[in-house]
Amino acid sequence: MSSTNLPSVLFVCVHNAGRSQMAAAWLTHLAGDRVEVRSAGSNPGNAVNPAAVEAMKEVGIDISAETPKILTVDAVRESDVCITMGCGDTCPVFPGKRYLDWKLDDPAGQGVEAVRPIRDEIRKLVAGLIEEIAPQASR
Repeated sequence: MSSTNLPSVLFVCVHNAGRSQMAAAWLTHLAGDRVEVRSAGSNPGNAVNPAAVEAMKEVGIDISAETPKILTVDAVRESDVCITMGCGDTCPVFPGKRYLDWKLDDPAGQGVEAVRPIRDEIRKLVAGLIEEIAPQASR
């Protein structure tokens, strides 16, 4: 359990190999230490999608060391915002949590050309989420 007062976000997709991994990487990259980030899947794959790894590498973010993780009730309980990625996954529902579903194409089995627009759409969604839950402190 996090002892920080940071907002926490959980990204969920079935295999935790593409969309949720890219979203978690974008949130970590763009928000830094202002947000706690998790990702998981109900039926995790064996490895992160190579096209997702390649697409993220093109924007200077390395997710090659990430591994798909199983979705747990605790991961949901410990998160303020749970985001499913248009994949039909459902999270256990707890009062006081926010649940969002981002409708995104599935990059599974796609080449990097097909993954780039998904990567870019995820970046836009993540940037909007950051503005909402962890805006930069004005100087």
